[in-house]
Amino acid sequence: MKTKALLPFVMALLLSLGACKTEPNTDAGIQPAVAELPASAAYQPARFETDDRAEKIRGVGPELQALIDKRAEEAHIPGIAYGVVVDGELVLASSTGVLDLDTELPATPASAFRIASMTKSFTAMAIVKLRDEGKLALSDPAEKYIPEMAGLEYLTSDSPPITIKNLLTMTAGFPEDNPWGDRQLDEPVEMLTGLMEAGVSFSNPPSFEFEYSNTGYALLGHIISQVSGQPYQEYIREQILLPLDMTHTYWEYDSVPSDLLAHGYRWENEEWKPEPILHDGSYGAMGGLITTIEDFSKYVSFHLSAWPPRSGEDSGPVKRSSLREMQRPRYPRLYPEGRDWNGEDCAVMSGYGFGLGSTTYCNGLRQVTHGGALPGFGSNYVFFPDYGVGLMAFGNRTYTSPWPLRDIYQLLFDQLDLQPRKLPVSDILQTRAAEVAEWVRSGDPETEARIMAENFFMDESRENRRASIQEALDQAGEIASVSAVEPDNQLRGTFHLEAANGRVVVFFTLTPEKDPKVQQLDVRFEPGEAD
Repeated sequence: MKTKALLPFVMALLLSLGACKTEPNTDAGIQPAVAELPASAAYQPARFETDDRAEKIRGVGPELQALIDKRAEEAHIPGIAYGVVVDGELVLASSTGVLDLDTELPATPASAFRIASMTKSFTAMAIVKLRDEGKLALSDPAEKYIPEMAGLEYLTSDSPPITIKNLLTMTAGFPEDNPWGDRQLDEPVEMLTGLMEAGVSFSNPPSFEFEYSNTGYALLGHIISQVSGQPYQEYIREQILLPLDMTHTYWEYDSVPSDLLAHGYRWENEEWKPEPILHDGSYGAMGGLITTIEDFSKYVSFHLSAWPPRSGEDSGPVKRSSLREMQRPRYPRLYPEGRDWNGEDCAVMSGYGFGLGSTTYCNGLRQVTHGGALPGFGSNYVFFPDYGVGLMAFGNRTYTSPWPLRDIYQLLFDQLDLQPRKLPVSDILQTRAAEVAEWVRSGDPETEARIMAENFFMDESRENRRASIQEALDQAGEIASVSAVEPDNQLRGTFHLEAANGRVVVFFTLTPEKDPKVQQLDVRFEPGEAD
């Protein structure tokens, strides 16, 4: 399943990302469902200071349409359907071109396109759901559920056995299998198990390096069938699609109303040529879904609903924490020579989670995404957890990205200047900030005794601390005001003492005690005019 549209701004950042890194062992055993945990009543989740996202995005609808129209023409894509969600609402949905060159049926947001590898996150979600229900563990050897894998000959004698987590994160050691895997979509399960029984060629030892594998996700589909006791496709429909009200999402193309089905094409010798649509089969777990923008928007909205972490109802089909787990990159790799959507130098950290790619840019923008492509189709979706915004687009030309993402990012983040949620200052951080500000200025011994942790003067003497603080205060001159705290989290933050000659920057972090104390305090002078 080709994924050429995943990271268009960074060289070599497609879905074939990754360098192995050990993760915390949260998957060491089966994790049965647990009762709701005690939670703080004082916790405040991140929120938007001003929420005009939907209004802003609707306002650039004509500009977005023009970009999509231009993309379809320049890339020779017969039809494109696209949409933008904000939280749980499809705020923009439109299309360009046709579903079928013979009938000239227009593409619409209700048109059904094969979305190829975008299917993979549904497969991953099903595995995580079964894990949450205590029916499997991500650390389980895959051969526990697929006995035909027990006799595999690995590259090295010190290779660990392939686990379910290896399959999820594409670190099983299988070779990248585009475009071979694309042509296996309709194969019966006997082909898949027979492939394992006959033995496979490895490109790496397991748990060594990321390499994109359609076969790994086909195996996950078989595991889902083995564990659930029902066909993979039926399990996905009953446990994920129907709970999300995705009633216009299909596995078989002959189940789609003929006036809604997008036909696939390739552009060859300056003309479109039809691509036959494959039936669904054992490789469907890697790329078989057919859906509409209207339906898929519900799935993107569900992923966005995982943010921010918070208390309250958590009705599924999987837990919010499990969605966030899916979106977290494993085996991340730093690309120091990356570029942003404006072509500016911007280091990027990127990796693959569970059926999803995840990237963080140097400016802090975090995106979760996956592309998809099969003969006749190219699709992509990307969502921004901190912004509550998701984009999706489907097209019907072989292995061709349906949108100009650079231009769309410029529209959203430069022209509209969309802003992420901000974390409110916790009560204890606010209280300690006021006390720290008082102690920095006065050295008051009573405040000191109340707020400083036991390590504070063990790490550096009081005499030395007060001397360096006084030096910063002397350089700053008369203090005019104290800024609001900028929180990093519930127990760490920064504030400024605005002064005549610049400002004093104060960073502090608190202990994990029930009554948190100051364990670290950094004070420095920055010259310049006061804010």
